[in-house]
Amino acid sequence: MGDKKILGDGVVTGYGTVEGRQIFVFAQDFTVFGGSLSGAYAQKICKIMDLATRVGAPVIGLNDSGGARIQEGVESLAGYADIFLRNTLASGVVPQISLILGPCAGGAVYSPAITDFIMMVKDTSYMFITGPDVIKTVTHEEVTKEALGGALTHNQKSGVAHFAAENEQAAIAMTRELLSYLPSNNQEDPPAQPCDDDAFRAEESLKTLVPANPNKPYDVKEIVRAVVDNKHFFEVQEHFAKNIVVGFARMNGRSVGIVANQPAILAGCLDIDASVKAARFVRFCDCFNIPLLTLVDVPGFLPGTDQEWGGIITHGAKLLYAYAEATVPKITLITRKAYGGAYDVMASKHIRADINYAWPTAEIAVMGPEGAVNIIFRGELQKAPDANAERKRLTDDYREKFANPFKAAELGYVDEVIRPEETRAKVIRALEMLKDKRQENPPRKHGNIPL
Repeated sequence: MGDKKILGDGVVTGYGTVEGRQIFVFAQDFTVFGGSLSGAYAQKICKIMDLATRVGAPVIGLNDSGGARIQEGVESLAGYADIFLRNTLASGVVPQISLILGPCAGGAVYSPAITDFIMMVKDTSYMFITGPDVIKTVTHEEVTKEALGGALTHNQKSGVAHFAAENEQAAIAMTRELLSYLPSNNQEDPPAQPCDDDAFRAEESLKTLVPANPNKPYDVKEIVRAVVDNKHFFEVQEHFAKNIVVGFARMNGRSVGIVANQPAILAGCLDIDASVKAARFVRFCDCFNIPLLTLVDVPGFLPGTDQEWGGIITHGAKLLYAYAEATVPKITLITRKAYGGAYDVMASKHIRADINYAWPTAEIAVMGPEGAVNIIFRGELQKAPDANAERKRLTDDYREKFANPFKAAELGYVDEVIRPEETRAKVIRALEMLKDKRQENPPRKHGNIPL
């Protein structure tokens, strides 16, 4: 190794601008010792991460590495730990984005895992702790690199990655767009852009989007696109936990984070994956002063032994914790169902949402009318001569009294019941009113989120 000195030692580091805003970049070079990390290589990355934190600018990592350089032994392991420490200390201070542009194995995957967003390229990028050969030796399981840790595997199954690009150029273009929604650091507001879309535009299509039958699905992304600037929504983790939708958009030129239950998948139920996906997104937005708009249509948490044994109690609590802890402006719109504990979790007034709207189609209750009637009136139904007719009468009565937003509005839990076509104007007005919001949590070292 003493005779193999290579200028730059396998990583290019530096700084530049994207749309006139400063960023820091490191790019790993797979042609130098397979992109493996050495002591000097780690020092170069640490140097720009320290600079980025000091000046308050995002860090972009172009990752293409075989892991630690075996010839250097513990020095390369120490280099990884130095990087991990800086990733952790920079978390919530400056945005960190990782592009996986080739195979990344072993320690090379832990630094991206701590960063805010991971972008992978289909067919050419892989992430795994141990590769197919080691797995075959240890567990006798045969698996390809693509199936084990390819872009679609980590976007659809594990949720490790946030984006899957068709090629490297697309990945870089997506990264540039993502940066446009984010501030340079946690002391700044996200950049505003000129908006040529009328802030008070009435969207007539929203009047008929929610079906009259409460059991019929619809695509919540249609609501999102109808409400945001120029109908453009930049979705995050599109392929994972599709029963919840998260992503960035602009409202009157300002960046907002959007979280929405998706009734078209699993009826919009919250499950383990959806809870974790949304919780991480909410916490990211809170770190970087990005207001949150939450669209609620949730019948509850997904029941079943798989969910209970998988720890849905703890994982659901992550989303509850994230919303309760967040101090950015929070606006909530209930479009249809908001049942049970899921109503509480989805940015309800009780966990410090600032403005809560509901459409006239909203139903806010402990559970659906049918389930409630079967429990409350069990005795009466058993004695009734025509149980079905009595059940229908009681269900209709329950629906009239509770399956509407007016009871919640009467109690102050909903600030206003609005017409669907007014949604964009109402949300933009609320965001404008909240733009100087200041709220602080009690002093502490940090909370203990239910991990």
